[in-house]
Amino acid sequence: MKDGVPAHSGCAVEQVLRLLSGRWTLYILWRLQDMGPQRFNALVRLIPGVSPKVLTERLKALENAGLVSRHYEPTVPPQVTYSLTDRAVELRATLDQIAGVSRSWVAEGWRMDTGFPDPAKDG
Repeated sequence: MKDGVPAHSGCAVEQVLRLLSGRWTLYILWRLQDMGPQRFNALVRLIPGVSPKVLTERLKALENAGLVSRHYEPTVPPQVTYSLTDRAVELRATLDQIAGVSRSWVAEGWRMDTGFPDPAKDG
């Protein structure tokens, strides 16, 4: 088993979905796509609610999967920057599509906890 994906899992889609469905994973990829390379503390600020521990775990999993690159600069204090790899850039259209659908749904009144407004109740 590597990064939560069973080695025997034969379906390519299943393997990618398991990686991408990890909590905060798509949010991290979206922020790195939207904002470009970021240092760890900047990512903590850009992703409300993520704990440093979970962010570390998700970044490590994304790095192991080849989607995020970690650049270490041996300065004082050390600087570590995270960026998308060329492989992750292949997800750009998918992330853009999710962002577009999200904007459209929110404009229609959708909320995560309640769904879409019920027109029958409004009338």
